[in-house]
Amino acid sequence: MQPAQPPPFDGKAFVRTLTTSPGVYRHFDMAGDLLYVGKAGNLKKRVGSYFLKPRMEPRIAAMVAQIARVEITVTRTEGEALLLESQLIKSLKPRYNILLRDDKSYPYIYLSGGEDYPRLAFHRGARNLPGRYFGPYPSTYAVRESLSLMQKLFKVRQCEDSYFRNRTRPCLQHQIGRCTAPCVGLISVDDYRSDVRHAEMFLEGRSNAVIDELAEAMEQASKALQFERAAKLRDQVAALRQLQAQHHVQGASADMDVIACRIEAGMACVSVLFFRNGISLGTRDFFPRLPLDAEPADVLVQFIAQYYLDRPVPRELILGEALADQDILAELLCQHAGHTVELKSSVRGDRAQFLQMAERNAQASLTARLASRQTLGNRFDDLQKVLGLVTVPRRIECFDISHTMGELTVASCVVFGPEGPEKSHYRRFNIAGITPGDDYAAMHQALNRRFRKLAEGEGARPDVLLIDGGGGQVAQAMDVLRELGVEGIEVVGVAKGPGRRAGEETLVLADSGRELHPGSSSPALHLVAAVRDEAHRFAISGHRKRREKSRERSVLEDVPGIGARRRSALLKAFGGMQGVEAAGVEELMQVKGIDRGLAERIYSSLHG
Repeated sequence: MQPAQPPPFDGKAFVRTLTTSPGVYRHFDMAGDLLYVGKAGNLKKRVGSYFLKPRMEPRIAAMVAQIARVEITVTRTEGEALLLESQLIKSLKPRYNILLRDDKSYPYIYLSGGEDYPRLAFHRGARNLPGRYFGPYPSTYAVRESLSLMQKLFKVRQCEDSYFRNRTRPCLQHQIGRCTAPCVGLISVDDYRSDVRHAEMFLEGRSNAVIDELAEAMEQASKALQFERAAKLRDQVAALRQLQAQHHVQGASADMDVIACRIEAGMACVSVLFFRNGISLGTRDFFPRLPLDAEPADVLVQFIAQYYLDRPVPRELILGEALADQDILAELLCQHAGHTVELKSSVRGDRAQFLQMAERNAQASLTARLASRQTLGNRFDDLQKVLGLVTVPRRIECFDISHTMGELTVASCVVFGPEGPEKSHYRRFNIAGITPGDDYAAMHQALNRRFRKLAEGEGARPDVLLIDGGGGQVAQAMDVLRELGVEGIEVVGVAKGPGRRAGEETLVLADSGRELHPGSSSPALHLVAAVRDEAHRFAISGHRKRREKSRERSVLEDVPGIGARRRSALLKAFGGMQGVEAAGVEELMQVKGIDRGLAERIYSSLHG
């Protein structure tokens, strides 16, 4: 005899028993598994919304249909309810909640204190040692990279104290120029403290002051005919400028995090930009578990509550969405941090630019995540169907041509497999001996050089060969393959659509001459476009490198408004041409005599 089924949960009757106080509620299913944890300023009203509304979102309706029991916890304030909700979500991991999966503490750079020869080190955990902590950094990699660069720039020791105290001769780090060997007294305490002071100033965000001091020292060494020392200082200035361009963002004067969220195809990405002491510490992306129909504002509330309540909180959080619980969340973060915390969603000026940067990062990271192995597999499967292939292709090659009015033509070949781009197989071909601007001859030469080796038994055979162009370019590919006797390759031309709009490309099948129009929603076309764009990027970068290498005169001489004096000032400020090329518009404007218009012309000339 079957056991009697328990009666269905009467949500309306349960709601009538509830208080109007703030608190946390928990939904359970028939098996006792936790479905959802939520907080409420008014438990009666919030829980009642699940059972009294005639229509609900699909996600909510699916969850309500499974509810067999509801438990509540009354709290004194809505802020306490938010804190308890965050703790329960992190510990119990309910099925229908937004769940932040990354729960690692942030790393710091530690500068030891109370020593004649302090050390810089990686640190994670309690910050109770004497000295200073710089950070937090978004990842272990960011700290390791920063420490490596600091070691090259300032040569402050990073070895353990036990190792330092027992050295009798300089270690390998000194031999490769990354340490001044204080362990054996090869540098005085005063000189070492000067290096430590510069390192500390840089980590505090006072990089310009460090560069000014070093530039002045370089000038003095040059005047004193100490050219070797001047050259070392010049290299140090150039390296600092490069590091500054990578880490320093003009206008980020406050400690703040900039947070943006993007949702697409059932997946969410939260991107956080970290600023401390005017230095950008980088970006970290999070991919929280996402229930159906969640909005970016919902994700941000849960992210902030789960992430910051057990970590140091900056004084400003710049948000891409206005939050319903923004005031409550700010108050709770203030209590946790012990200082004022502002949550801002409507910003202007520099903060608006940082927010746009975070939004672009979130979108780019989400796009990259969606292009995962599974997504690529689906695209390869769809390409088989669209092209009518017998089997799923395993290797796709794509060729493209780049030149400037026929000058220094470069052809690129990129390779994609089911795992994505196979960059070790990428190739570039410097084209010579053709009429400048003859793209057909350039394509013929590149394909001939690539497939001649295949005809001789070298290299891998592509299943699909993509040619960036229409019928003319495809004809060149077919001529080369016939001349070399290479068979069994599906050749496809990728012609731009009307108005050169993405998603309207035409695929030209070489064997039949048919034209296919998969449309912007086609996974196969998404794959083809990604491969074509990568070939285009690889060709352009190769052409630019070849063009720059061929120029014997300084690129700065071609910039209107740049004379000998300004050119000298630029090279001096950035430690050479490499530093100028690495600088952005804002950094270029810091040089005397360079306004925004001129800085933008310089940047455009250097970066095409």
